[in-house]
Amino acid sequence: MTTIEGGMICTNDKKIYEISKMLRSHGMVRESKNKILESTMITKYKNLSQKFIFLYPTLNFRNNEIGATIGLNQLKNLDKNNHKRINNFLFFLKKIDSKKYFTEFDLDGSCNYAFPIILKTKNLKKRDKFEKYLQKNNIEFRRGNAGGGNQLRQPYIKKFIKIKNFSKFKNVEHVHFFGYYIGNYPDLSKEKITKITNILNNISF
Repeated sequence: MTTIEGGMICTNDKKIYEISKMLRSHGMVRESKNKILESTMITKYKNLSQKFIFLYPTLNFRNNEIGATIGLNQLKNLDKNNHKRINNFLFFLKKIDSKKYFTEFDLDGSCNYAFPIILKTKNLKKRDKFEKYLQKNNIEFRRGNAGGGNQLRQPYIKKFIKIKNFSKFKNVEHVHFFGYYIGNYPDLSKEKITKITNILNNISF
């Protein structure tokens, strides 16, 4: 689904629910609708305006009417499109070479917007050859899977967490350097998936 901008969080955790409401609106305490929390923060921060106490450094992520209308309209096709994505992914896993790529994903409850590609090799030269091969065949990809790979390597987190030995996180490190994804959308045909997997399977490592 798309709503131009914005998204949705589902949780049965009351604390996460309240924090999420604050995060979508400048991090303001009053957006949590938790009167006890709000009263506690008002008492703690007596020098701040009661209606404008910001607990988290964030922005305004509340959706607008146009985006909400698009999102509500797409809900009609959500189950159908999810079913297509699930079938696409299963077909992709069936066709891809499990000797070259990781295929043992936990699919319980999964409806993936992408086809994750994790190379079994740990050779950077072979990795680079793989990327050139995809580019040559006009297959768009993202290295590190979604979000830029191992977040412990990203600049924004270094002022909060100091990690020097990344080898402690061997799985996420492998995905960081040898993991990719390509898009999985509802209208993607089996013919195209077959073409993609044939290209992936034909590369020699």
